[in-house]
Amino acid sequence: MDLQKVDMFIMSNSKFFESHHLNVIREQLIALDDSKWVMVSTVQLKDPTTMLIISILAGSFGIDRFMVGDTGLGVGKLLTCGGFGIWAIIDWFLIQGVTREKNMQKMQLLIG
Repeated sequence: MDLQKVDMFIMSNSKFFESHHLNVIREQLIALDDSKWVMVSTVQLKDPTTMLIISILAGSFGIDRFMVGDTGLGVGKLLTCGGFGIWAIIDWFLIQGVTREKNMQKMQLLIG
């Protein structure tokens, strides 16, 4: 794939991934066929900052975990009111990393 397209994609989407994943994504995108560029450029990634805000506002109900795709954890948080508040507070610190990991998994399925 064109190096300029890849670098532009990395620059515009770097906030959606952990920093140590960016080189892996870059290498895989360079080796990717040009016919898959449309799928890569239109992929819907979750914003970690938005997920943090949702976690702060509605984390006790598990909405943050449902949106990330962790349905089981979302149900657990919903039934226990965010683990009696403790689990909701812990997720304030974890949800951005979880969101970035889920974005990486989505890219791996798309690229690999």
